[in-house]
Amino acid sequence: MAQPDPIPPSPPDLPSPWHSPARAALQQEARAFARDVVLPLADVLDPRKGEMPRSLIAAMAEKGWFGITIPAEYGGMGLGVFEYGLVSEELARAWLSVGSILARGQGLGTQTLDPDRRADLMRRSAQGRWIGSISLSEPDAGSDLAGVRTRAVREGDHWILTGTKRWAGFALAADFIEVLARTRDPEPGESRSAGLEPFLVVKEPGRFPEGMTGRAIDKVGYHGFQTYQLELDGVRVPESDRLTGLYGDGGADADSGGFAAVQRGLNIARVHTAARAVGVAQAALEDSQAYLQERVQFGHPIGEFQALRFALADMAAAVVQARAFWHQVAHRLDQAEAVESESAMVKLVATEMAVRVTNQAMQLHGGNGYTTERRVERYWRDARLTTIFEGTSEIQRRIISDRMLPRGA
Repeated sequence: MAQPDPIPPSPPDLPSPWHSPARAALQQEARAFARDVVLPLADVLDPRKGEMPRSLIAAMAEKGWFGITIPAEYGGMGLGVFEYGLVSEELARAWLSVGSILARGQGLGTQTLDPDRRADLMRRSAQGRWIGSISLSEPDAGSDLAGVRTRAVREGDHWILTGTKRWAGFALAADFIEVLARTRDPEPGESRSAGLEPFLVVKEPGRFPEGMTGRAIDKVGYHGFQTYQLELDGVRVPESDRLTGLYGDGGADADSGGFAAVQRGLNIARVHTAARAVGVAQAALEDSQAYLQERVQFGHPIGEFQALRFALADMAAAVVQARAFWHQVAHRLDQAEAVESESAMVKLVATEMAVRVTNQAMQLHGGNGYTTERRVERYWRDARLTTIFEGTSEIQRRIISDRMLPRGA
């Protein structure tokens, strides 16, 4: 595969308001890992839609990255959304799915009713020994999660789950699957989301539990782990595995529950997606910078042509702008500020930017960009997904506009 040199050794400098030696060291460590470990694997596995090896996940666990946001008392790093984004951006620079797998830790699947069990699962999550899948969507319920139809029926001290779920990433390899199900229909006057609760389906990695089958969805990109449509036919979940919230957020009190806890989890997910999108765009930018100096036409490197130089400049400005934005929103999240609109904005801005930048990178590479011989087609495929998952761009625009303008009756 004809590729440019691997990821440059130095990441972009952190702006002074958020710079610290510890953050810079963490970022350098993540970039070196992405360059030396992740990128070679991605170059081999992504073209054949391969899955990341367990050895890679174990190496990330050894560095403590599955517990970045988990408090130190549970063995985590005790850091914030900012550091979580720093590591995720660098890993996504090499392979988007590796930047994503970190979200399968960070306290996900730990919000059980029993505080002692919750603490044990938090410790396992921080060690990378409790990595899960989250299954919210269904064939007819994606952006509109209030339309979830999967049922959870109480039977003694268990719940019986029946229904169809879609877009469950990493489901087969996971230690558990968080499943959103309906325990009852809403009463008149209640929100359509009334009666929806998350359940913890514990399983063995590499096998689905009794009553569950899965069909792999053949995706255009986002390779590295499989994504499944799940059929649940009488999956039994003990009452003790009914969860108090949808997202991990190791720094939050699981007993607080409610909309505020769920909203914070959504905000973190949006900032995480923005950071991953910036990582993919940075990859396309760096590869294009190298290609413009490598490719010779009309007796000159094509980087000497003004139109292409200006295109690269626009790409660089867009990447830096989106990075500064996610830094700002992550910092405010770590300060416990309310940033619902800003989280939607940064997700919208960064992911749409990633699509434009990777598309321009394909154009700068010409015919070579439209081959699997160059990484830029991978960046292009993966960037396109970032505008869809964790809430589409249209949903983000709705969130933003609903906080700006009143709605009619």
